Amino acid sequence: MIERIFKVKSQGSNIPRELIAGLTTFITMVYIVFVNPAMLAEAGMDQGAAFVATCIAAAIGCFIMGFWANYPLALAPGMGLNAFFTYGVVLGMGYSWESALGAVFISGCIFLLLSLFKVREWIINAIPMVLKQAIATGIGAFLALIALKNSGIIIASPATFVQLGDLSSAGPLLAILSFFVIVALIHRDIKSGVLFSIFIVTFIAVISGLVEYQGIVSMPPSLIPTFMQFDLAAAFDISMLSVIFAFLFVDLFDTSGTLVAVTQKAGLTDKKGNIPRLGKALSADSTATIAGSMLGTSTTTSYIESVAGVSVGGKTGLTAVVVGICFLLMLFLAPLAAMVPAYATAGAILYVSVLMLSNLKLVNWDDMTDAIPVCVVLLMTPLTFSIANGIALGFISYTAAKVLCGKKNEVSISVWILTVMFISKFAFL
Repeated sequence: MIERIFKVKSQGSNIPRELIAGLTTFITMVYIVFVNPAMLAEAGMDQGAAFVATCIAAAIGCFIMGFWANYPLALAPGMGLNAFFTYGVVLGMGYSWESALGAVFISGCIFLLLSLFKVREWIINAIPMVLKQAIATGIGAFLALIALKNSGIIIASPATFVQLGDLSSAGPLLAILSFFVIVALIHRDIKSGVLFSIFIVTFIAVISGLVEYQGIVSMPPSLIPTFMQFDLAAAFDISMLSVIFAFLFVDLFDTSGTLVAVTQKAGLTDKKGNIPRLGKALSADSTATIAGSMLGTSTTTSYIESVAGVSVGGKTGLTAVVVGICFLLMLFLAPLAAMVPAYATAGAILYVSVLMLSNLKLVNWDDMTDAIPVCVVLLMTPLTFSIANGIALGFISYTAAKVLCGKKNEVSISVWILTVMFISKFAFL
């Protein structure tokens, strides 16, 4: 039955190898069950319910990707998108978390339609590569700001807006420790370095009396506080257009990039580099986002950590299914997740930001019409505390730079349309 569903042998793999690959991928990305609920709790959501929603949404995404698309690609609520959800939409723009979940639901439905009608290729090809790189780096800078803020390394200042916090206090010191533990472990090719750092810092916090020990295993918390609580009426407000677009845009390109990276690493692309069953893979991602918004979590997306499983031999959807089963087992470790303090996850968030900022090396800095929009997005995303504003200003600056420098032929129709929409947003909304 396993061979009939996943075609393990025909893909050049075997069941033990797929099981090991699934466990490897899970270990590298399980940190999300500690980081995501804590971040959503800052938006006013019930942390226990958000923990359950995170685990179930990840499992659903992995099962769909495994059984239907048959790819060794794991899914879970995405880093960056959860930060935008909490700090951009709810705390930054003042929307309720129910409205934000409604925006996630709508973006998932649009993504599904784009996948089914094969519009995704047109959209991706229409957006300049430099803007894709800019958005990734902007989110990376945004995550870095959040990590530094949550850990107390930087604090608010009435004179200079931000200033250095008290580095002699426990929170900042443990956050710095968690980051450099990750650096040391990842350098030594220890795939679970992020998870180990969270556990090490949490253990230190518990034995130091900074965090109260609450146990390890229990029955899962109730999902009721977040289940089907999204507000579609509020999400359809015209002012939410940029929010929905931001959720859709980031998920669209994040998923596409991850798919390309993982399938190429696994040798699953055809001779022309095309990805077979691409529509199914994208539909799995969008369906998981829809399910996640109904359960009570931010956008669910494909994880680049899937490369870890592929690197040890995973080639089929059985790898993804194993990851999904592991996420379901995590439901019974809710007390452990509740004990993890913000400074224990700050190192993980900062590490992810470093990975995202690496896109800067791909930018052609000799071309000012490319460098300018990248810098605008990189600076304005964290400084406005909004991924949506960063994307909007990036499009506007890209179009303006190209036109003023005599390169208006490089601006596609779709970019013109989006630029006009973003200008209208700032002018009239």
